[in-house]
Amino acid sequence: MNFRILLFALIFGLCGTGFAQEYVTGLQVNEAVAHEAKRLSIENESIRSVDEGDKYVLLPFFDDFSTSNIFPNQDLWDGYSVFVNKDFPYMPVNTGAATLDAIDSTGRVYSDATWVPFIADRLLSNYIRLDSIFSPSARKLSPADSVYLSFFYQPQGVGDAPQEYDSLVLEYSRQTGSLVFSHMDSVIVAASDYLTSPNDTIFPLDTIWAPSGCNPSVFTIVYDYYYYEDMITVACDSVFVPEIVWDDIWFAEGMKLSEFYELHGRNMLQVNIPILDTLYFNDKFRFRFRNYASVSNENSPPSYRSNVDQWNIDYVYLNYNRSVGDTTYRALTFSQRAPSFLKNYEVMPYRQYRYSPNPNTRPDFNMFISNLDNIEHNTKYSYNVKQVGTNFSYSYDGGSCNLKPFYEVGFQECVGCGSAHACPPVNALFAINYDMDTTSFIITHYISDSSDQSSIVDSAIYKQGFYNYYAYDDGTPEAGYGINSDIGKIAYKFTLNMADTLWGIQMYFNRTHNDVNEFYFDLVVWSDNNGKPGEELYRQAGEQVSWEKGLYAFYPYMLDVPLKVVGTVYVGFEQIRKEYFNIGMDKNNNKQDRIFAYYLNEWHSSTVSGALLMRPIIGANMILSTDENIAENKINELKVYPNPTSSYFSIGNGELSDNPEAELVIMNIYGQLVYQQSGISSRINTSSLSPGIYVVKVQSGAVQYSTKLIIK
Repeated sequence: MNFRILLFALIFGLCGTGFAQEYVTGLQVNEAVAHEAKRLSIENESIRSVDEGDKYVLLPFFDDFSTSNIFPNQDLWDGYSVFVNKDFPYMPVNTGAATLDAIDSTGRVYSDATWVPFIADRLLSNYIRLDSIFSPSARKLSPADSVYLSFFYQPQGVGDAPQEYDSLVLEYSRQTGSLVFSHMDSVIVAASDYLTSPNDTIFPLDTIWAPSGCNPSVFTIVYDYYYYEDMITVACDSVFVPEIVWDDIWFAEGMKLSEFYELHGRNMLQVNIPILDTLYFNDKFRFRFRNYASVSNENSPPSYRSNVDQWNIDYVYLNYNRSVGDTTYRALTFSQRAPSFLKNYEVMPYRQYRYSPNPNTRPDFNMFISNLDNIEHNTKYSYNVKQVGTNFSYSYDGGSCNLKPFYEVGFQECVGCGSAHACPPVNALFAINYDMDTTSFIITHYISDSSDQSSIVDSAIYKQGFYNYYAYDDGTPEAGYGINSDIGKIAYKFTLNMADTLWGIQMYFNRTHNDVNEFYFDLVVWSDNNGKPGEELYRQAGEQVSWEKGLYAFYPYMLDVPLKVVGTVYVGFEQIRKEYFNIGMDKNNNKQDRIFAYYLNEWHSSTVSGALLMRPIIGANMILSTDENIAENKINELKVYPNPTSSYFSIGNGELSDNPEAELVIMNIYGQLVYQQSGISSRINTSSLSPGIYVVKVQSGAVQYSTKLIIK
């Protein structure tokens, strides 16, 4: 049974033992899969069948999962239950892998999932012509042609470790030569064909014999009333198909990635299997990977019945004229996502970066480069930084360096000339533009070997954002995090370079089955007290777990009263009662030293590796003006009605509505101006604004009024 939580037990007092716990769960809903399934109109976890007329795959069969996204390439694979991604594999041989887990093709935990290991995902090949090859000339294939299937595999990755019986299995299909019943073919006929007059009726349990052209011995028993003008679907004939059986070829027992590495000395292991039985050498050969998974039992909290038991598969290759030692590929690859050039953050406010760019920029970073060939290559590495929407750019040239094969040395090491490739410097600051509040830069990395006519190259891209928030996370959750305590608090540490205004917190909560985590909580901000949360600076009661539309869209919880902040602050929430909140956790960035959990009447540093999907919204000139000529700011003293609204609102402050000199502006949650007018009209039209939360500000002489406006 998979009760996947992280417990911390603290013994206290003389009368017994008490405990509180941080917990980490898998995803109940994989939002990326759910969105793609909706786009493709995939309604259940069943996989399609390859029709006889479908184009078969010819040898060689190869997929490194770098050109498909979310679902496998349907030119090679049959079905949608496997997740193709860059998030769950850890140090794969290239970016991207196929992940088998407990999530079906709709992005949800399998409906028949149990605590007993059950068959979950299937990575099933299309039909493969293993009987013949057609280039350079057509001829038959046989076991003498030395046909091998190879692949890399990895348990857990950055996800959940499969248990011993949560295994990964490889199977081959073969035909027995027998025919087996597949289904009953049917036709649609007019009820009038069976009735003598328009007044006749076919009653439930009547027998309808197959019409002309069908098997005359086949009949259908109907269970509804049918009248003269109706159409009826009736059985026509039995359909028999060649009997196919699946043979177990290989399997791996579940284990932790750390145990896997200790056993094999690497994070991904390649398997190379010969195909020797003549029964497989036909024009309908198929192979498939299947995984067994097991979830928490029905008595567990709903948040625990989540995605578990990940296996990652990469570089699947089937061809002839191979050998047991044929395990290399003429390829240079990047592994892992390209990194941020910021020292501590994935994203930070541009204004904060401009104030102190050097301390916020990494001196260098790591690139994981592999040579999958069996010979050494003289490689060239470089990167280019380009600001979006401007002419600013700069490049770095790491020169050339010899890179030995991956099976010998693994990824390129930071030694000698390899340092310029594997640990390159950030050799310039980002552009400093004072006329911009937000901006972004595209960082593109290149690796190549152009020493012969057929050059080999790879690239990796990272978008460096400077927006109105801080982010430690990459925006994609691989797990959920929370605290199981009656008085539980979660605080996230952020350090500002200069005094600024906090006006909200963006959070992403993982969706659970039927959204059972729609709980209430208090939004809280704390000061720093020797590296832990200290005095409470702000509390906003009665917030509810909510979601925005869109893929991995963060919900903005806006402060009723914007807060001036400086130095180190902690943002987070206090849960009203013991609940399983399931806030998103990015497992590819580890910021556990910034996460603090409060239980048993004190703050504890987190022992959970990851980064929370929680982002403070920071910026100037958004709600509170920084103009020193303004003597007074009257937050929330502006009266607007109706609120929420869908088409218009009016100002309820009489002294403002009579003032033609007043200036009115509306800003979105990112501080962008979306509406402006001089003088206050009786009705302000909002029909052009999208649904969401806005800030309305009115300037009247030396006094500024503001309030929140919700547009439905």
